[in-house]
Amino acid sequence: MQERIYNDKISKLRSKERIALLEVERVVELCLQKLFITKMLDVGTGSGIFAEAFTLRNLNVTGIDKNPQMVKAASDLVLDAHFKEGSAEQLPFKKNSFDLVFLSHVLHESDDPLLVLKECYRVATSRVAVLEWPCHSEKIGPPIDHRLPPEKIRTLLRQAGFTEIKKTTLEHMILFRAKPKK
Repeated sequence: MQERIYNDKISKLRSKERIALLEVERVVELCLQKLFITKMLDVGTGSGIFAEAFTLRNLNVTGIDKNPQMVKAASDLVLDAHFKEGSAEQLPFKKNSFDLVFLSHVLHESDDPLLVLKECYRVATSRVAVLEWPCHSEKIGPPIDHRLPPEKIRTLLRQAGFTEIKKTTLEHMILFRAKPKK
């Protein structure tokens, strides 16, 4: 993945890289669909792949991750974004700080996924997008017993106060897009 180059050179990448990048691009497009946003938060930013894709769309991107090594990796990859160490269960941001909050596979890592979604609700103005692994058996992704079933994620989103929850099944992932009631 470190050798990848976006846009017109994407077809020259090796097959697995190209498929992964195209899936990232699809997720980003779905997240931004019908939204006019400038500021977004990438919760559980990891190595910064999604942050980079959002930055390429001229968004002001802030990333947060509990792992300091991931924060460093993301900072090295995406120079135009801001990254900090922190917990998804207690986001260090004021209410309504971001137009879009993006969670990349964070819920299956959390001891309290409802608290994570309530925190995202608190800091989001327009939409929260939750990217998770499908519950069915796949070789990639976290162990199946760590994955939340899609129905559970939808229920948690409602409990956190979200409305208009839309679910899109992708090749290896599921994307939920939810609006706060604000």
